[in-house]
Amino acid sequence: MIDTPSLVDQHCHGVLRTELGLGTFEAHLGAQLGGRPALPATGTTFFDTQTGFAVRRWCPPLLGLEPHCPPARYLARRRELGVAEAGRRLLRASGIATYLVDTGLPDDLTGPAEIAATGAADAHEIVRLEPLAEQVADTSGTVEAFLANLSEAVHGAAAVAVAFASVAGVRQGLAYASEPPGPGEVRGAAGRWLAGRPAGGRLTDPVLLRHLLWIAVTAGRPLQLHTGDRGPASVADFAAATTGLGTDLVLLHSYPYHRAAARLTGMHAHVYADLSPVLAHTGARAAAVLAEVLERAPFGKLLFSSGAHGLPELHVVAASVFRAALGRVLGEWVMDGAWSRTDAQRVATMIGAGNARRVYRLAGSR
Repeated sequence: MIDTPSLVDQHCHGVLRTELGLGTFEAHLGAQLGGRPALPATGTTFFDTQTGFAVRRWCPPLLGLEPHCPPARYLARRRELGVAEAGRRLLRASGIATYLVDTGLPDDLTGPAEIAATGAADAHEIVRLEPLAEQVADTSGTVEAFLANLSEAVHGAAAVAVAFASVAGVRQGLAYASEPPGPGEVRGAAGRWLAGRPAGGRLTDPVLLRHLLWIAVTAGRPLQLHTGDRGPASVADFAAATTGLGTDLVLLHSYPYHRAAARLTGMHAHVYADLSPVLAHTGARAAAVLAEVLERAPFGKLLFSSGAHGLPELHVVAASVFRAALGRVLGEWVMDGAWSRTDAQRVATMIGAGNARRVYRLAGSR
C-alpha cells in the first residue's frame, strides 16, 4: 500500500459560493475540458466524460450516497445539504492539507482564507501577472507611471504571494521571451497599449508580456506557466534563458504534451512539471499517463495539483485519481521487484507534498 495522506495542491482556484443547478454544474465540468464554462451539445452531457465519471465515483460517498449514483440524485443531495455544507464535506475529505490558490480569475470564487477555513487546511496566494498589470494600468495615467508602478506592484506582490502565474504562453508572449525587451521597445509598446486600451482591457501585447515575465523573474518567486496549445515547446527558450537566475519555473496544463514537459524537467534544474489536472482529465486512464511522465522526469521535479476551478468536486477528483494512479503504478513496480516499498513511499510523498514544500518554501501543513 502506497500512502499519500497529506497533499499540497500547488495550483488551484477557489470554489463557487452559490447553489448550482444541473446546467451550471455541467458548465463547470465542461470548463475542465475547454478552459472555460461551456454547455454540452443537445442530447449529450459532460457527465459522460472521464471527469464526469470520476465525480460520480469519488464524490457521492462523501455526501452520504452510493458511488456512481445518477447525476440528478447527486445534485439533489448537494442542494439538500446546501452549498456550504457540501463544500465543507468534500474539501475536508480530499486529504489536501495546503492549497496554493491562483486568485487571478474574474469569477466570484472563494479566496485563500475562505478555502482554508472550509477545508480545514492551510492556503496561500498565487498572484496572476496579467490581471495585476491590468490593475496597474487602470490607475496609471502615463507610460512612465505605468512602468514604474508595474515593477513596484510585482515586487510588492512577491512579499505576500508564494508564487506568480502567467498565461503568457497561451497569449504567445513566451514565444519571444528568450531575452528581456529593451527599454525603448517597452516604452513604445506601453504607449500604444495604454492609448488604445478600452476600460478594463486585457493585456495582450507580446512585448509587455515579455517585460512582465522578466520582472517576475527578478522578484525571485516561483513562476507557474500555462503552456497552452503548443505545449512545453512554447516555454523552451524562456527556460533556457532563465537558467541560473534563481527563479523556478513550473509548467502547468501540459497534457497531451506531458512527455515533453517531463523531458524539460530533466534538462533544466529550475524547471518543474505539474501532474494532476492531467490525471483528473484522463480518469480511468490516469495510471497509464502517470507512468509515461515517470519514464522521463526526475521524481523530485513533479508536483501534485488539482487545477480545480469552481467545483469542490474537482479537488476531490484530482486528489483521489492521483492517489489511485500513483498507488497503482508504484505498487506494480514494487510487486515486480523493480522498486523497494521504501523508495516507492518516499517518491509518493515527494510528489504529493514534499516537492511543493521545497519549491514554494512552505512550512509544515496541518
